[in-house]
Amino acid sequence: MRLHRLDMTAFGPFGSAQSVDFGELSAAGLFLLHGPTGAGKTSVLDAVCYALYGSVPGARQSGQGTTLRSDHAAPGVRTEVTLELTVAGRRLEITRQPPWERPKKRGTGTTLDKAQTWLRERDAASGAWKDLSRSHQEIGEEITQLLGMSREQFCQVVLLPQGDFARFLRADAEARGKLLGRLFDTRRFADVEKRLAERRRAAESRVREGDADLLADAHRMQQAAGGSMELPELTPGEPGLAEAVLAAAAVARSTARERLTAARCRLATAEAALADADRVLDVVRERDRLQRRFAGARERAARLQERAGAHHEERARMERARKAETVAPALELRDFAEAEHRRAAGAELRARALLPASLADAGAAGLAAAARRAAEELGGLESARRAERRLTELLAERADLDRRERADEEAREDAETWLADWEQTRAGLQAGIESAQQAATRAGELSVRRDPARQRLDAARLRDRLTGDVETAEEQARAAREQALAAKQHWLDLKEQRLNGIAAELAGGLTDGEPCPVCGATEHPAPARKVDGHVDRETEERALADHQRADDHRTEAERRLGSVREALAAASAEAGDTATERLAREVDEVERQYAQARDAASVLHAARERLRRAEREHELRITAQREAAVRAASRVGHRERLDREHAALTKELARARGEATSVAARAAQLERDVARLTDAADAARTAEDTAQRLKEADARLADAAFRAGFDTPRAAADALLDDAAHRALQRRLDDWQQEEAAVRAVLTEPETAAAARQPPADLATAQRAAEDAARRVREAASARDAADRRRAELDRLSARAAASVRRLGPLREEYDRVARMAGLTAGTSADNERRMRLESYVLAARLEQVAAAATVRLHRMSSGRYTLVHSDDRSGRGRSGLGLHVVDAWTGRERDTATLSGGETFFASLALALGLADVVTDEAGGVRLDTLFIDEGFGSLDDQTLDEVLDVLDSLRERDRSVGIVSHVGDLRRRIHAQLEVVKDRSGSRLRRHGTR
Repeated sequence: MRLHRLDMTAFGPFGSAQSVDFGELSAAGLFLLHGPTGAGKTSVLDAVCYALYGSVPGARQSGQGTTLRSDHAAPGVRTEVTLELTVAGRRLEITRQPPWERPKKRGTGTTLDKAQTWLRERDAASGAWKDLSRSHQEIGEEITQLLGMSREQFCQVVLLPQGDFARFLRADAEARGKLLGRLFDTRRFADVEKRLAERRRAAESRVREGDADLLADAHRMQQAAGGSMELPELTPGEPGLAEAVLAAAAVARSTARERLTAARCRLATAEAALADADRVLDVVRERDRLQRRFAGARERAARLQERAGAHHEERARMERARKAETVAPALELRDFAEAEHRRAAGAELRARALLPASLADAGAAGLAAAARRAAEELGGLESARRAERRLTELLAERADLDRRERADEEAREDAETWLADWEQTRAGLQAGIESAQQAATRAGELSVRRDPARQRLDAARLRDRLTGDVETAEEQARAAREQALAAKQHWLDLKEQRLNGIAAELAGGLTDGEPCPVCGATEHPAPARKVDGHVDRETEERALADHQRADDHRTEAERRLGSVREALAAASAEAGDTATERLAREVDEVERQYAQARDAASVLHAARERLRRAEREHELRITAQREAAVRAASRVGHRERLDREHAALTKELARARGEATSVAARAAQLERDVARLTDAADAARTAEDTAQRLKEADARLADAAFRAGFDTPRAAADALLDDAAHRALQRRLDDWQQEEAAVRAVLTEPETAAAARQPPADLATAQRAAEDAARRVREAASARDAADRRRAELDRLSARAAASVRRLGPLREEYDRVARMAGLTAGTSADNERRMRLESYVLAARLEQVAAAATVRLHRMSSGRYTLVHSDDRSGRGRSGLGLHVVDAWTGRERDTATLSGGETFFASLALALGLADVVTDEAGGVRLDTLFIDEGFGSLDDQTLDEVLDVLDSLRERDRSVGIVSHVGDLRRRIHAQLEVVKDRSGSRLRRHGTR
């Protein structure tokens, strides 16, 4: 990799555009980058790193771009870094622009532009540049792949920070391991260690979980065994746990089976005793039942003997009732005939009471003849009825004619009255329509004037209000400008004071024996002292923050002033110079006239509607007048026809109604006579028939009672029983017979009689004996079931434990294998003799390569005195394999690098840095590094050592390399002719070249 050109704009302390031609500087092989403290020497290296990787080294990387911008840059100039280099035979140009908070193009304030990146490649044939990419990610991956190094490796290999390597020489194994791990990217080996440790923990966790489940099953077996099982005193994960649990489970199962056999024997004995007790109880129960049965039968027989007399009387009554049942049909027939005759005689009396006296004693035939004569007379009145109905209709028609004639006369008079005023009414309605139309036209004209008048009034009021706001905003803007100027001047004064005393501020961090961050010297004979009123960094930053806030306040006040002025100009242009009070009066007058015109125009539709209704009414009135005249002419002939028909019907009705008031009254009287006569004739015939049937029923009843053995029909009727009495009597007789048979059967049973002759049965004693035997059986069965359940549970848990042991076998084997590998890689295993971790082992090999490469240059810088060697010894409790010693050829002794002096530490660290650069370069795939930078440390060397170091650096040119030394040591300016000087002043830093063409 060779650098050709670096262009910076508004980067770090460089407020303006600066360029570095590395081609001219590299022509001499060695070049010096120098300048006063804080001028920006390291910022040149930061720009190279930023161009390549988009970030700067170490602690200076904060804010990702926003802190890279120069405070001296003009607001409109964007920060930009462009680097031209050759890597892997390709000529590339990288341009990066960090995020930029620039002023807005329109209005006030700022806006944030995103970061930009460009990558271009030069065509060797045509010499033209070709765009490759604008993607941050793609460009970063391309540069990293071409260089073969990360940003951290680049900063250690190309930008050699001597302070870091001096600390590396004095550091312990842990600190060296961290630095080497970042450079050689040994995270994969650390990941292997971590992965093996995680697998060991996971396998151990699974084994412990399996052992915990196995112990839980063992505790369940102990609980199921009733406490007779002894468990091993082992914890999950200990060896031998599975075998101990299985052995204890086997003993518990054997004990449970023995207990089950004993419980079964006890149950069989108890069941035999229970069977004997049940047989005795059955015999005693049967004898007790038979004895109680015999005693009950004796008691029932005594009760039957007491009721024997009543039983004989009920049997005699049942016999008489059965004889009377043969007479019952005749009795029922006679009662029915008697009731029918009484009903017919009553109906006849009621019908004859309605007849005239002349027909009171007439027979059924005479009454029927009288009914026929009245019906014939009624049929002759039908024609008179029709005439009477027609006469009623004629009278209704005559009344309707009179009503319609009066209505037509009233309508004709009303129409004549209304039509007399028609012309005057129509003229008034037309005048109202014309007046409303004129008002509507006036309202439209005023409506056009309303909105402009209101807008001018609103603009005038806004103009008056903004006039005062402009004065207030001008005063606020003037005060904000004065405050911003005062704050800026205060910040610049404080910054100048701090820069004047910056040496004292740097001297405050010096420690005896520690190298100076500026010159690298470890002795500080006369450090600068702070004077009274010294300004520190915090005070300057607070003043800068106050200045920025005041400037933001000024910008906001000016923006508000501009907005108010624009609004005032717009309002004045619309309102003009007319006073607001006059515009308000004009608006009120327009509104008043518009309201009056709108109210007058609102009746236009109603007026037109009234005119249309009046015209329709005029047409209806004329039509009604003509129709009334036509109807009056037609009614004259109709009235004459009705009068003639009325006279003819009146004569006919007078003849038909006779003495009655009307034909209808005469017809109603005849209808009543026909109905009464017919009813009386029917009732007389029915009474005669029922009397004959009653006489025949009396004769049949007397004959049936004599044949049944009764003296009179009354005696037979008294002997009859109704259904309920008959069923009750028969039930009592049947119950007597059944009870008598049952008692006789019980008393004659041989077993019952034999049991009655034996002593009374002791049932309570037999029951107690049977209950005791049953209780003993239940207890034995419960004991047998509990033993069986214990045995089954132990078998189930034992099988489950055995399955768990089989399942844990592969897990234990895996855990043993992974734990051995994890112990080896972590350095905790006894097989790892040096207690060296895998990552430390790899880093030790890398450190051995670095020491060998560094020894070549260290041997020359020290005139053959010193040699760097790698040590595998373990220091204290730290890592082994990362020791670094120096062999002194003058004394022949080997000692730690921490014992080197300041100058010796510098050239040892320089040799180590160059050796590390060679190893990392080879690790990165052999990318050639043609440009190197060495940052500080030369102030600790004497003249002879400085010459030897410069000779070593100058020898790098043999392979066409160039080395840039960053230092402010004055002696180097005389020894190195090619120089790049950084000059600083209040407007920012700038670059100057010396000793180049």
